[in-house]
Amino acid sequence: MELTIENKAYIDRSVLCWLATVSPENAPNVSPKEIFKYYGADKIIVANIASPQTVRNIKQNNNVCVSFIDILIQKGFQIKGKAKIIGKTDSEFLKMKKVLTEMTGGNFPFATITEITVEHVKPIIAPKYILYPETTEEEQIESAKKAYGI
Repeated sequence: MELTIENKAYIDRSVLCWLATVSPENAPNVSPKEIFKYYGADKIIVANIASPQTVRNIKQNNNVCVSFIDILIQKGFQIKGKAKIIGKTDSEFLKMKKVLTEMTGGNFPFATITEITVEHVKPIIAPKYILYPETTEEEQIESAKKAYGI
């Protein structure tokens, strides 16, 4: 499944994403990721900076879920797909590393990259939009700024 322009725009303005994996014992694991980007039409790549549990889990079970939101608008997307760990010897590693290194300025070294092939995309929307359909994004932004002390 291809990512839309809207999906990519939310990825671009999200500060963190949350990557969920499953251990060999079927225990869920959710880990925040700071360095991530869409890659091509149907992939998301994530720098593995300090996530040994995430890497171990993906090697055992490649089903993952990644979520990201615009914290002020309080909308975003949940993406489910198949993950693969890309190492330095993989042919795509250098191209992917270049994309992610541009985000870090080289300040966060990483030896592997998680590549997620998108299979399903679902919107995330704050309950206020559903409970109070007249809520505008501008009103939600102001409400969020107050809540976050911005």
